[in-house]
Amino acid sequence: MANHHPMLLFLGLAVLALQPQIAAASRRPQPPPWCPKKCGGVDIEYPFGVGPACSLSDGFSLECVHDTPQLRLGTEQQKVKVLDINLLHGKIRTANNISWQCLQDKQTGRLVNSSWTGLDATALPYRFSDEDNRLYAVGCNVLVFLNGSVAASGTNDPILNACISTCFGNGSINAISNGSCSGTGCCEMAIPRGLNSYGLVFSGPLVNNSWPGNNWCSYAVLMEAHSFNFKASYATTDEFSRKNHGTVPVVLNFAAGNKTCKDARMRDDYACVSNHSVCVDTVDGQGYVCNCTRGYTGNPYLTDGCIDIDECAARNHGCPDGMICSNFPGGHNCSCPEGEHNSNKSGVLICEPDLKRYSLPVSVIIAIGVTGGIAIVVMSILSSYLVHQRRALADIKRNYFKRHGGLLLYEELNARKSNAFTIYTEEQLEQATNGFDESNVLGRGGHGTVYKGWVAASDDLVVAIKRCKLMDERNRKEFGKEMLILSQVNHKNIVKLLGCCLEVDVPMLVYEYVPNGTLYHLIHGGSAATAAAISFTTRLRIAHESAESLAYLHSFASPPILHGDVKSSNILLDESFMAKVSDFGASILAPTDEAQMMTMVQGTCGYLDPEYMQTCQLTEKSDVYSFGVVLLELLTGKKPLCLDGPEEGRSLSARFLAAMRENRVDLILDEQVKSEASGELLEEITLLALECLHMRGGERPAMKEVAERLGGLRKLHQHPWTQDVVELEEVRCLLSDSPESISFEVDATSSSGY
Repeated sequence: MANHHPMLLFLGLAVLALQPQIAAASRRPQPPPWCPKKCGGVDIEYPFGVGPACSLSDGFSLECVHDTPQLRLGTEQQKVKVLDINLLHGKIRTANNISWQCLQDKQTGRLVNSSWTGLDATALPYRFSDEDNRLYAVGCNVLVFLNGSVAASGTNDPILNACISTCFGNGSINAISNGSCSGTGCCEMAIPRGLNSYGLVFSGPLVNNSWPGNNWCSYAVLMEAHSFNFKASYATTDEFSRKNHGTVPVVLNFAAGNKTCKDARMRDDYACVSNHSVCVDTVDGQGYVCNCTRGYTGNPYLTDGCIDIDECAARNHGCPDGMICSNFPGGHNCSCPEGEHNSNKSGVLICEPDLKRYSLPVSVIIAIGVTGGIAIVVMSILSSYLVHQRRALADIKRNYFKRHGGLLLYEELNARKSNAFTIYTEEQLEQATNGFDESNVLGRGGHGTVYKGWVAASDDLVVAIKRCKLMDERNRKEFGKEMLILSQVNHKNIVKLLGCCLEVDVPMLVYEYVPNGTLYHLIHGGSAATAAAISFTTRLRIAHESAESLAYLHSFASPPILHGDVKSSNILLDESFMAKVSDFGASILAPTDEAQMMTMVQGTCGYLDPEYMQTCQLTEKSDVYSFGVVLLELLTGKKPLCLDGPEEGRSLSARFLAAMRENRVDLILDEQVKSEASGELLEEITLLALECLHMRGGERPAMKEVAERLGGLRKLHQHPWTQDVVELEEVRCLLSDSPESISFEVDATSSSGY
């Protein structure tokens, strides 16, 4: 052994180390040669296959029925038509049915629909592509819910999103334009990453007897975005469904396995078996796909499936005229014929005769000088280009800053003697979030993402940075003015807006960081036992503090501010578990004229003011109604909207109003509330909730009155010296026992609160 060469010993050990991977690749069965390569006009490539042993797994097995490839999805084995397979990008296009709802009888309001239609791909290897697909709703005054699940860390988490399309009057219908799917006659919504199953549910027409003309139908579908081109006629006719024959394409991402590349390489069923293949993790981190390395093409799932690309065989192989192209595995070279050498003249590579041996040294010096001059010119051109690009980027940022009202905001802030509001640069916020790193994400959704960050300050201030995806044109024009007003909002029960960044297409907002989660998660996020243990004293205090903040926005801010999206997930809890109302940065200033009253329908299902849904006029009484729903959550421990039950029982506010009419409200109140609150106190607070939920906004109390009445009820219920301490310790214990209840989500029903 002592005589063996060290290099031979090293090679022997390397071969032994590679044996498990070689053996794993050799054990993976390959498809038999008789497997069909086509079905109709669609190429069928492994890992997909038609017939026994022709596919990688059951999830990739296709059926060829009447020259049409079909795929079975989910536990119900739904059959979908396959339109195209993009092997190297890990995508498959299938046909998807358009869902519909029609008014069968305009006099009685009877509806027929295809509710709960959708696709189920919960079993690997499929996910609906969030890059390629969007949810579209077409028609007038229609509300569509997307109810599904998202794959995350081996679980399927439920999600619920909504899309609203409105048409208020003939003037609104006539204003619909081709290609504009902005909420009038058509709405679109991004889908969450990792969506693996969904169903579509229509909620009846938002306004009764509002169906235009004789078209009493509306449509909704999840489909490939670049295949959808909205036409104004879609909103008032059946052209959208008829033109597409009831089906449209939808894109699915597939994965060869449910492991990451790092873990998959160690398994016997590793799918990237070809030489010169490479493993690529999927974007949602729930699997991997295979590809060929650069310079190779073919099928990485087959043994020796990746073959070298002969660049020299192509007409445009990249070598200049007169040069010889030499192919080698993974690439190619360009060389000159014998007796010539390559030369770069005026930036063009050419072949020139070699210099004779007897050439004078002066000619060599000249050649070197010319080459050096060319190099200097090239470097100068490159430097000029980089300077131009840097100036162009600065111009773009300057235009964004000006368009968002940054000049006015900057001048007004400088005029103040003391101001805690800061205008941040994009580089500052990138540094604060480590380049918007995924590990700093507090919550995400179809409208944007919230990051945790540390801005450079005397003590490294912790902040929450809201990075939105979209902004309508009205908000762009008024953004600087609204920031100036919102920066002056200062109340202990309102999340402080610390600053903004204006030099990007959609401005980013910077809030104070509130660490202890949302009221929604305190009530609904933990176990049923934990939620039930929240004392009545705690619930009453949080209700009072939230009402105080809304009363401040309505009555003491100048000009008054309407929140527009009051809900329990927009009420945060700080270090002392004091309530802080958030997301008022998305609010609007109180309208000053009739034109400003009309706006897009905004808010969250379950909390929406029914009068606002009829008129599209957002008032302070709309916030009062939404607060009434939050008060019901605190009193009952139930969610504001539940789609699992019968239609008449889905809304918490509707169930409460029915219980009040039938004098059986005690049946829906939380047991903890009934056991701790006196009968007189319960009667007063349920009466207050009833007044807040009045169908006519003019009959509802103002938020200032609501806050005063809740303050009086607190004084009536709690001991002034000891109750606050006991209550604080009780909330701390609840949250320490259920750390999983403090989480951040962003969707139509629950958000990060920012």
